[in-house]
Amino acid sequence: MLRLNDIVDRVLNTRPAANIELIQKAYVFTAKVHHGQLRESGEPYLIHPLNVSYILADWNLDEETIATGLLHDTVEDTVASIDEIRELFGDSVAQMVDGVTKISRVIISDVADQKAESLRKMILAMGKDIRVILVKLADRIHNVRTLDHLSPDRQVAIARETQEIYAPIASRLGMSRVKMELEDKCFEVLHPDDFRDLVRAADERKRGRGEHVQKVSDLLEAKIREAGIDAVVTGRSKHISGIFNKMARQGIDFEHVYDLLGFRIIAKTIRECYEVLGIVHSLWRPVPGRFKDYIAMPKANLYQSLHTTVFGPNAEMMEIQIRTEEMHSLAEYGVAAHWRYKEGKQVTDKGDQMFVWLRQILELQKEMKDPREFLDTVKVELFPEEVYVFTPRGDVKELPRGATPIDFAYAIHTEVGNQCVGAKVNGRMVPLKVSLKNGDVIEIITNPSHKPSRDWLKIAKTSRALNKIRGFIRQEQQEHSLTLGRQILERELRKYSLGLTKTMKSREFAEILEENRFKSADDYCIALGYGKVSLVPLLRKLVSPEQLQEKGKESRLEALIKRVTTRKPSAVIVKGVDDIFIRLANCCHPVPGDPIVGFITRGRGVTIHARDCPKALETDPARAIEVAWEAGTKAAHPVKLKVICADKPGLLADISRTITASDVDIRRAVVMTTRDKRAICSFDVAVNDAKHLSSLIKSIEKVKNVYSVERGKG
Repeated sequence: MLRLNDIVDRVLNTRPAANIELIQKAYVFTAKVHHGQLRESGEPYLIHPLNVSYILADWNLDEETIATGLLHDTVEDTVASIDEIRELFGDSVAQMVDGVTKISRVIISDVADQKAESLRKMILAMGKDIRVILVKLADRIHNVRTLDHLSPDRQVAIARETQEIYAPIASRLGMSRVKMELEDKCFEVLHPDDFRDLVRAADERKRGRGEHVQKVSDLLEAKIREAGIDAVVTGRSKHISGIFNKMARQGIDFEHVYDLLGFRIIAKTIRECYEVLGIVHSLWRPVPGRFKDYIAMPKANLYQSLHTTVFGPNAEMMEIQIRTEEMHSLAEYGVAAHWRYKEGKQVTDKGDQMFVWLRQILELQKEMKDPREFLDTVKVELFPEEVYVFTPRGDVKELPRGATPIDFAYAIHTEVGNQCVGAKVNGRMVPLKVSLKNGDVIEIITNPSHKPSRDWLKIAKTSRALNKIRGFIRQEQQEHSLTLGRQILERELRKYSLGLTKTMKSREFAEILEENRFKSADDYCIALGYGKVSLVPLLRKLVSPEQLQEKGKESRLEALIKRVTTRKPSAVIVKGVDDIFIRLANCCHPVPGDPIVGFITRGRGVTIHARDCPKALETDPARAIEVAWEAGTKAAHPVKLKVICADKPGLLADISRTITASDVDIRRAVVMTTRDKRAICSFDVAVNDAKHLSSLIKSIEKVKNVYSVERGKG
């Protein structure tokens, strides 16, 4: 069992002058308030904060952070208060404990909202003090290491959250060792059969390759030593989830993962790194297109290294990474490797560059009220594969893989993006939808009278570009609805010989604004243009009942049209509205149990989208209307599934049997095979609700040689 002395010894090994008393004091307080509490394993709860604190000490963090590791659950799980923490341990520790506690206290019924709010709180906490997220990552590492004592459902829930939120944040902070440990544990929980198979296969291959690795390492060391360079060479294996992700991404079997083993060379200086690269390429022929210079152009998280893949002995591909000791430390531990504190203030050498992405997210979250839109935005920021492109003046712009000239234009300036009419890449005109590549030089052609197109939402990849385009389109929609609403109001008032200006200044109109909580007449007209409010309440205040009845008579044709077009599927209820036409969106095919949102569509009633549907995120929130699934609905609902698997005989039959065994009808199936021996299967199925669909997806994921299952679009 871990003891306090283990933590103290670890701290003193690297910082002999450290304030050990603060850590000891935090231990005594934690032991007292957690006394009698047990973990799910039956062990004393104190084991958890001790392990979190030791992980932080292993990252060479300061005493305040290590003390916070001991105290991080005291306010959440005991009678201790934040004021008590502040009085005993100071403002800095109290602020960190409060930040960790706030992240943990997100309790929202909607899973998507909960994830979004958790992310929002984490991003805000990181903005105030990066140490908060380091404590939270250490907390999550120990939790995933001890998942075995939880129920299978809780294991899966924690693994999915870790995979979607914590592992990407660790990656963004440059903490590759932490990211790999989290991803491997998530993979073990979410894909246990695949994990066991890959571990077994990887172990077998390594056992037969030990002598080969040693020979390559010895040869490299000898050649580097001959050049008068002092460097360390080590062999390493890809982590298990990385192997699986590569297999799924490329649709290949384990036997075709050629660069399972790699080598890392740690040199003293940057100059020596490039000299070592020359030695490697003189020994073995490099694989075209597989060289990356992250020293000259570091990643967003400041990761630096030279990556090259070569045809090694027996023409076998192997990856070699070359870096300095400082780069290696930063690659393993990221922000924790160079974050230092003095009298409660952070002092960083490169930290400001590392958190450019964090500052961008902090700015974006101020503009976004919809938590799902925030979640969508942050996922874009957390999963970048960077390309580095240049302005005509030679300035470097970092964009995610797949970015287009539209993204580049908005990275320059909002107005450049809004007025973009074309682009030149390396001096040649290209379509705006073309994907940019490393080293491209981009020139944006603008026209002041040009406006963003809705089609750009299908082209843009960066959150900045997408949000600027959506914002412009929403503004245009509002202006259009304002004009339309004023026209409708003026036309209807004219029927009763009433003037628009006089009506807007009347007491009756002011009452309508107050009753509907509109801040201004423009807000009322916008809602009227969208069809969200009716003119009847206003007219009742302004006109006698006799006049209303006389003018309001509808023709028999109008009555017939109304009866035909106003219908509502029993599955959905629209709050405060009866007899309105409703349709389920074809882009996302929502099913009962999915979080949904409705949007008023001119001439087509209300369209129901899944809340996380990209089309819903693009739609003006002013058109949203509250909707809910009607309880007890048992109709079958169409859903599309996309299954990526190995192209093997009988596998399609296995998947089909699994679907029908889940009491699901297959209405259509299309299979495409690729040259790299994988199959992409598209199924149109009918399910009862979201729970039924989730159970189906889990069943298909368990089929051997299935790489991924996801809900289809459109």
